[in-house]
Amino acid sequence: MKITFMGAGSTVFAKNVLGDVMLTESLRECDIALYDIDAERLEESYIMVTALNRNINENRAKVNKYLGVPNRKDALRNADFVVNAIQVGLYDPCTITDFEVPKRYGLRQTIADTCGIGGIFRALRTIPVLKGFADDMEEVCPDAYFLNYTNPMSMLAGFMQRYTGVKTVGLCHSVQGCTKGLLSNLDFDLDEVGIFKEKIAGINHMGWLLEVYDQYGNDLYPEIRRRAIEVLESGVTDHHDLVRYEYIRRFGYYCTESSEHNAEYNNFFIKSKYPELVERYNIPLDEYPRRCVGQIARWKDAKEKYLHDEITHNKTGEYASGIMNAIVTDVPYKIGGNVMNNGLIDNLPREANVEVTCLVNRYGIQPCIQGALPVQLAAMNMTMINVHLLTIEAAVTLKKEHIYQAAMLEPHTSSELSIDDIVRLCDDLIETHGDWLPKYH
Repeated sequence: MKITFMGAGSTVFAKNVLGDVMLTESLRECDIALYDIDAERLEESYIMVTALNRNINENRAKVNKYLGVPNRKDALRNADFVVNAIQVGLYDPCTITDFEVPKRYGLRQTIADTCGIGGIFRALRTIPVLKGFADDMEEVCPDAYFLNYTNPMSMLAGFMQRYTGVKTVGLCHSVQGCTKGLLSNLDFDLDEVGIFKEKIAGINHMGWLLEVYDQYGNDLYPEIRRRAIEVLESGVTDHHDLVRYEYIRRFGYYCTESSEHNAEYNNFFIKSKYPELVERYNIPLDEYPRRCVGQIARWKDAKEKYLHDEITHNKTGEYASGIMNAIVTDVPYKIGGNVMNNGLIDNLPREANVEVTCLVNRYGIQPCIQGALPVQLAAMNMTMINVHLLTIEAAVTLKKEHIYQAAMLEPHTSSELSIDDIVRLCDDLIETHGDWLPKYH
């Protein structure tokens, strides 16, 4: 069995995924292909994975590295699973561009990697790269599963699922810890709650916790709503989750992804006309650039630990190794996966990329039918799906008009800027990104 890791220069994440692989009995004797376009980062990950293989896996895996586009097909050849963790353009220059150019128009963001004007342009520079991956995969590993961890998830996985022949699922971290995080932050006794039943469905970063029951079958939502509203009405402004609590109050349900993300997915919270909302809801503007700077600094300090001969690993909650194990062994596994809708959620478009429960076994990844969402939740999802579909259309047709339309329909952008300014902003971003984007007409 062969596992190819695209964007292997993401050393910490490569450790999490491939360390999990090495601690999974059915996967331990695999071939691991590390691929990146950055020689230094690739070498660091190669040193780390090689040491990990020796320390926790008795050198049972075979590890090889592949640098640059000329070696990409060899990295992918005969792969059974391809893990994607690339970031096209990195923090400098592309993330900086995604934040600083919109600022000149008065448009502020928090994360800008999933939706919003930043998410649109991250997708536009990443989809052409994924098209190259898909072309190579269809030639040299046509039966492989493409496990995508790269954002913007819905746009990238949606493109791969609609416009390539590659078997693709999008994987995100936000589903696994959603319910426990909510209950813990609202001071529920997790030992008393015990093994609970939950139902989550929607889209990536805006999946909805539709049902949650404790181990005795009691519906926890009435008490969740009471406690969340109590926090909001207390006037506290230093709480990290006020945006999602406001979702509970106004829409009735909790959302999978963090408040700093969801603050920019709508037209409610970041408004130049009402700057006091940023403080009221504790919204961290420019959060992602801050994180990037912090991560770069921390990596300089942590590098020696990851490249040290004695490095070890404890299994994480990442889905990748569980998916691989289920397909290889036929032991069933449940995930929250990003897949084509195709009728899974009745009141969202069939071509939308949705996040739903999926069962995994030797037959592959099988999404479960969810039925209809409450109408207000489907409406919230549609504000993002509109942007997803038009951004994918722009990437496929290379028509600039679809970029404009995606931005015009993006709720935060359109609530802050005029149509003319939206067009000018898009043109400015296209020009500033330069060769990171294809040529549009």
